[in-house]
Order: sequence, then structure tokens, then C-alpha cells
Amino acid sequence: MLYKFKSKAGADVLMLQAHGDHLLRALGREPAPRGIFQQQDLPALLARLDEVMADEERQLEQARRDAEAEGRQPPPAPEILLRQRAWPLRELMRQAQAAGHDIVWGV
Repeated sequence: MLYKFKSKAGADVLMLQAHGDHLLRALGREPAPRGIFQQQDLPALLARLDEVMADEERQLEQARRDAEAEGRQPPPAPEILLRQRAWPLRELMRQAQAAGHDIVWGV
């Protein structure tokens, strides 16, 4: 199943269900077959998304430093980070905020 995020402000963003569920939870939303990010909520959602992406990077860096301090091999980084998966949606959110449009999603 795919999530399809749509707004009049930009191109549609498609995301696999597992990644979309993870991203929606990170934004404080429960995964659902349909939903909306209202334009007035976009600034807070963008700030939350930036915070989540920065937290992920800090956690990876901390794990690397801890492993090096203990003389262990650092854990492998995920092949694709949340910030990479979330970037297209983040850009759509920025465009929708600038244009004053909502973002809706469906599966």
C-alpha cells in the first residue's frame, strides 16, 4: 500500500506504507488511510519534522562515538535515513505553507 500526499502547491509525494506510518507517527499523527495537514498547522509540523530529523542524526553520531570510545566497531548507519525519505514531503509542506494550501493524503 502507498500513501499519496497531495497539495495544490506542488507535486504529489508517494511513500510506502511503512515509511508513511513512521513519518506520520514522528509528526504526532496516527497513521490513517486518509488525513490532512491544515495550512495553519504546517509551521509546527515542519519544525517537528526538522527536530525529528536532527534527533536521528544526533543518535547515529552518539552511537558512533560510543562505539569508538569502547573500542567497538560502530553500528552500520541505515542505508536510507528518515531525512532522505521525508525530504520530498518536507518540500511539499514548505510549498504548501508558502502558498497557503493544505496537504491531504490517502492510500
